[in-house]
Amino acid sequence: MKQKVAFLGLLAVLASSAWAQQGPAPKGIPHLDHVFVIMMENHGYSEILNNPNAKFINQYAKSANLATNYFAVAHPSLTNYLEVVGGSNFGVLSDNPPDWHNAKCTTNLASGIANTDNPPSSNICPIGGGGIDAPTPALDCTNEVQGPPCEINIDGKMSIPAGLTLGATIADQLATAGKTWKTYQENLPITGPDKVNYSDGNFTNNTDFTKIKPALNPPLAQGDVVQLYAAKHNPFVYFKNVQQGTNPLVSYANVAGFDGLSGLWGDLASGSLPNYSFIVPNQCNDQHGRGNSTAFCNYDPNDDGKKSGLNPALIILGDQAVEKIVTAVHGSSAWTQGNSAIIVIWDENDYAVQPIINKVVAIVDTNYGAHGVQSGAFYTHFSLLKSVESGLGLPCLNHACDDNVNVMSDLF
Repeated sequence: MKQKVAFLGLLAVLASSAWAQQGPAPKGIPHLDHVFVIMMENHGYSEILNNPNAKFINQYAKSANLATNYFAVAHPSLTNYLEVVGGSNFGVLSDNPPDWHNAKCTTNLASGIANTDNPPSSNICPIGGGGIDAPTPALDCTNEVQGPPCEINIDGKMSIPAGLTLGATIADQLATAGKTWKTYQENLPITGPDKVNYSDGNFTNNTDFTKIKPALNPPLAQGDVVQLYAAKHNPFVYFKNVQQGTNPLVSYANVAGFDGLSGLWGDLASGSLPNYSFIVPNQCNDQHGRGNSTAFCNYDPNDDGKKSGLNPALIILGDQAVEKIVTAVHGSSAWTQGNSAIIVIWDENDYAVQPIINKVVAIVDTNYGAHGVQSGAFYTHFSLLKSVESGLGLPCLNHACDDNVNVMSDLF
């Protein structure tokens, strides 16, 4: 009862402070006109660095700038995506799909109860408003795995307490500042992201295969859809304001695929790029893998943190995807317009079960300044958000405002 009273009292304080989980614009990063964040999947630092099947990525890490002590925050994927764009887990510790357009549900921020894999939770209430996010323990024994051994968050030593949180992302900040943003999601269906939990670019979780005429033999079913696009890798669609579209600057209009005139390739060709681009290859090309695709896209046979446990073809697919995107960005006129930066990161080290730490590769490439820099400074996904906010002249947001989160000034 005391905890409930304290929580209600905290909500009252929050209400009176108008959700002030933003701070001054961080310093330390030069002005940036274009930022390109490329998000890869489920492989740790030692699995990618010096991997012969990731030739371009390793060459790129040497020719650009490399963070050698950069950590994903927690697990699973969606949690990290939210942290990269919003500086918080927003009480979400699962990969559950959105509870699309539900205006009556209570957000995890407002309830103070996390959405988890263990115990199982319902779909995620559209994020908005504010409240308290979920703490990040150094060791998580309750969610993706039930240890021991436990899953390691960050470096297995650092923990992050729950904090007062604004239900917003860098997209909201950009819109407020009169700047532009877009997320490019490979294999997003042409119909757009609304109510789509997964898709192969054509068929989705909403496809009614019983209505396909004439009936195929054997019949098709939802389980046959290769989940190339996944909402869990599109963090912006989890937010109430994006789903509602009440603000045209923060809506589905900012969510595009790779193809088409307004997709990634079209925008790069025309040089018409937003200030902030969040680029997500599909689940074969981002090295996540799918179990019902081809052998080249199969999941890694063994998630033990060693190169020997990987599917080499999956690593090659991701390497080629990064090369294709980076080459296209470098060839775009947008790359020459003012100061621009490309950041390639991995969301997490998959199931980072003890003793595997949640350390991932982070590459920073700019069209200005020094190259070939390697930084051993301690950074996390919150450091990246804070750095991007600094370069774009935006306030720090949520945990990016924490005193122990530093901008990545030596890499930018």
